[in-house]
Amino acid sequence: MTEETPGFDEKPDVPSGATPEDAEPQAASPSPEEAAAPAGDENQKAGLVAQLDQVRMALGERTTDLQRLQAEYQNYRRRVERDRVAVREIAIANLLTELLPVLDDIGRAREHGELVGGFKSVAESLETVAAKLGLQQFGKEGEPFDPTIHEALMHSYAPDVSETTCVAILQPGYRIGERTIRPARVAVAEPQPGAQPAKAEGGDESAAGGSGGSGGSAGSADDKENGGPEEG
Repeated sequence: MTEETPGFDEKPDVPSGATPEDAEPQAASPSPEEAAAPAGDENQKAGLVAQLDQVRMALGERTTDLQRLQAEYQNYRRRVERDRVAVREIAIANLLTELLPVLDDIGRAREHGELVGGFKSVAESLETVAAKLGLQQFGKEGEPFDPTIHEALMHSYAPDVSETTCVAILQPGYRIGERTIRPARVAVAEPQPGAQPAKAEGGDESAAGGSGGSGGSAGSADDKENGGPEEG
């Protein structure tokens, strides 16, 4: 049996006439598929980037649509709430307008001392409920006349007013918030035509008195000139 000598490796057979370089294994040249692989990877990467851009663009469009829908919904909710409040105010105004004659009767009964007993309790309860619904009464004697909230039924002249003034409240006015549901019906008085303030009249009288005094002095001087004693 043949023993192998340790430390020696078998070498491949080298054909005769071959150089040592030929004996070394040569690196295999890349195939056409392998050469085209980097270019294919670049194209695939560019395609993925383009798809990603399209997805981002679509996402931005959908986000914009969602924001627009949300804004429209918020505007719709505000409009519905505003309309609901307006309808409620109109309904309350219509109801209280129908109750105004009753409130007028209660006011007249109170002025004549007829608001007593159970009728007084019912009347006060009705006024309390009307106030809770936002009904406010306005119109006082002595306040300046405002055609937007007053309705003049009577007209006169007075020397003690400096502008058109409400001198009597014939029927009180009512409002709900800023909405006037009935103007106050009043009697008004205007300044007397040709009348002047008392202070100005006093000043005229003083001026007239001063002029009279000056005239008296001038008259005395003339008397002295013309009516003096004749010399003998």
